[in-house]
Amino acid sequence: MEGHLVRLCLDAASKSRESVEIWRRQRRTLERMPTQLADALLRQLLRRRLVYPSLLEVFQQCVEEIDLKGESFVDAEWMAYLGSFRHLRALNLADCRGINNAAIWSITGMTTLKELDLSRCSKVTDAGIEHLLSIPSLKKLCIPESGLTAKGIMRLSTLGKLSVLDLGGLPVTDLALNSLQALTQMEYLDLWGSKISNKGAEILKMFPKLNFLNLAWTNVTKLSKLPSLTCLNMSNCTIQYIFEGEDGARTPLSKLVISGATFTDVHDAFSYMEASSLSVLDISNSTVQDFHFLEDMNRLEYLDVSSSRMEDDDLLKSVACVGWNLKDLNLSNTRISTLGVTTLAGKVPNLQTLCLSHTAVDDAALSYISMMPSLRAINLRNTNIKGFTNQGGQGRVLSLTALQNLDHLEWLDLEDTQIRDEVLHPLSAFGELNHLSLKSDFLSDISLHTVSSLPKLQSLGIRGAVLSNNGLLSLQPPSMLQMLDLRECWLLTEDAISTFCRSHPRIVVQHELVHTSSICQNAGDDGSSPSRGTSSASQARLKKGKSSQASCRFRRENFVDERIKYSREELLRLQFSAVLAPPHTGISGPQAPVKE
Repeated sequence: MEGHLVRLCLDAASKSRESVEIWRRQRRTLERMPTQLADALLRQLLRRRLVYPSLLEVFQQCVEEIDLKGESFVDAEWMAYLGSFRHLRALNLADCRGINNAAIWSITGMTTLKELDLSRCSKVTDAGIEHLLSIPSLKKLCIPESGLTAKGIMRLSTLGKLSVLDLGGLPVTDLALNSLQALTQMEYLDLWGSKISNKGAEILKMFPKLNFLNLAWTNVTKLSKLPSLTCLNMSNCTIQYIFEGEDGARTPLSKLVISGATFTDVHDAFSYMEASSLSVLDISNSTVQDFHFLEDMNRLEYLDVSSSRMEDDDLLKSVACVGWNLKDLNLSNTRISTLGVTTLAGKVPNLQTLCLSHTAVDDAALSYISMMPSLRAINLRNTNIKGFTNQGGQGRVLSLTALQNLDHLEWLDLEDTQIRDEVLHPLSAFGELNHLSLKSDFLSDISLHTVSSLPKLQSLGIRGAVLSNNGLLSLQPPSMLQMLDLRECWLLTEDAISTFCRSHPRIVVQHELVHTSSICQNAGDDGSSPSRGTSSASQARLKKGKSSQASCRFRRENFVDERIKYSREELLRLQFSAVLAPPHTGISGPQAPVKE
């Protein structure tokens, strides 16, 4: 109840520029606002584009965290106000194009600031770093893809409390890294795309607390033993050894990401690592041909081998050996077939997420997938699923019925498969499903109404279907539905979609003809820059406030016009057709005929 009341107060306080002006005058009261409430109010005002530089004054005594990521309007004027915040602990300026060296000067000497994110602020150079050196309290600094050089990076060695440092995409040399060894509190170090070599990597031993290291896209081919390291990323590297050593001791990593890596010898690469401690392994898009090393990783919970080149039999036999603890398995874009899926049946009892997209699996695999009782999410996008199998004398059987055994299934993706209206009836029994994605030009109003019976459905995609205006307007959506994706449903008209939006304002509709916001725009919010505004403009917006609260703004975009496949008479029949079948009508029983 208390949380609901707080939300109502926040909504009222951030309803419009006029409402902001009312409480802004009560400055002394606002200065005593609890930090958690002040942070929440400022976040909501930023989302609704109601913050302008001088308004920041009322938050100077109470706000501790500010997230301005991606806000192009943030400039030196904003920073001048932010520099006066007495208790500011974390400031996110990532992707703020207006931030430069002069703007950073305003936060010089802040004694409470512990976290600063300047990611992709390309105008921040070595000169800007000099301003940061007067903030001794900094513990977290993110400056990837900025304008720093190796010389500026070396200056960071004076920030002795740094424990998190992101230098991704910067020209970090061996010499620059060597200068940072004074940062003995370092726990997180991101050096992707840097210029360090194997020689420079030896310096990493000087960070006794280092537990996260990103060396992706570097020339490092081998690492010495780093006892405290738990997470390592060497994606797109040529790997000779992971943790080379001579004393026989092995490094107990818990997470290893080596996507796109090349190995001189994959077994040598893992020979100095404690394989049994690994819980997360991403070896996607790599050149590995032999996955037998997986058999020693009996604690794996997450495994990504997508886009690997190995044949399915050998790969899945290795996966099955470590399947007991697996919770997330990504096999997308591999040579996996239905025969390979049979290898996993009964071997992955705790698997919760299975991705088989862009593989050759077909409907026969569904009966084996149903033997994975803990599954919550299945991705079958762009596979050979049709929704039925041929059972000899029994005729055609609806294959999706097999998945009804999965009591915990919440997420299902069947986009770009060959399913038709007739085969979707089993989905109506998926009581826990909250996300469903369909995409097929064999689907029509029947499918839309069939899946609308799912009681917990929150997100529904039925893309590329032959949906009519009447079918959409007669839809009774599930009570919990929040998102409806109708992209590429080319028969729907702007008027029909607009009418549906007005009838169901809580549902966000996606379509080439419509652009909706995830929250209703308030009377005083026109989406313009929050740094400027006049009272006359506010009054003009207020006049149309009621009509804008549940409105949709339409835009036309280019997409494939499927109407060329039909005659004028056929189009008219389709566009003004009634729903072809009632919501719960479907093919019942395994012997029902299914169109090819």
